[in-house]
Amino acid sequence: MLRTLLAACFAVAGLVALVGFCTGRFRWMAAGSYLSLFILLFVWWSMIEPSNDRVWQAEVAMLPYATFDGNLITVHNIRNFDYRTETDFTPAYYDQTYDLTKLDSVDLVAAYWMGPMIAHIFLTFGFGDDHLAISIEARKEATEGYSSIKGFFKQYELIYIVGDERDLIRVRTNYRKDPPEDVYLYSVTGSPENLKRIFLGYMKTINELRERPKFYNTLTANCTNVIWMHTRLNPGHVPFSWKILLSGYTPAYLHEQGKLGAGPSFEALQARAHINERAWQADQAPDFSSRIRAHLLSP
Repeated sequence: MLRTLLAACFAVAGLVALVGFCTGRFRWMAAGSYLSLFILLFVWWSMIEPSNDRVWQAEVAMLPYATFDGNLITVHNIRNFDYRTETDFTPAYYDQTYDLTKLDSVDLVAAYWMGPMIAHIFLTFGFGDDHLAISIEARKEATEGYSSIKGFFKQYELIYIVGDERDLIRVRTNYRKDPPEDVYLYSVTGSPENLKRIFLGYMKTINELRERPKFYNTLTANCTNVIWMHTRLNPGHVPFSWKILLSGYTPAYLHEQGKLGAGPSFEALQARAHINERAWQADQAPDFSSRIRAHLLSP
């Protein structure tokens, strides 16, 4: 309520300044007053700091972190909720140790709910039969909903949700109904060294956010361009494109750049990559990850 009132007052002040500027007598007074108000607003804006100390929604209440012992990386607070519906669930977390020398795959997940232009993009890292999904999202307080407009104005903190695929993928394929989501899973090509650099970059940032929170931003720090910034660690990374800003086109762009392998057209690849039906059939099965990847094994 206070934010709305202040925004309304600033809008009124801008209108008054515009009227004053259009009159010769008060032009410079109006310009000076509005500039002073703008400077005060900018100073106040710059003093707003992100925080990890808020009353969070249950889905983002627990921050993950990683500890290191050579090539062994223990990831703490891996989310694995037991869902009955999208909003009715039992929170659960676990810790697991991963051997960096066994990291052999990275898959890209694209979830669509509002047409072809916008998708939520996240990566899942494969260590043999084990897969660890990491979704970069806006961390919302208990009373907040998500708004792309609010995401420009320091309304949400940034969070890397580290989760079991039976959580981060299955909640989207099996439980989200309003609106439903179409989920696609693509295998990303890359050398073992490149995959390791990206994974270690994720782990470093996850630990940094636990100590020094940052704001989410709809344009500059969202799910897709933050992934792209992680890939800049690697030689030969894809150049930035408007297809990263319009995240729904990111899989097609990666296919154009040869990062989703050669072979079929993107349309054929996309049709095979749609995993909703396989996820429905797998549901809570222990081999959920292998069953949703049946298309990656077929010729």
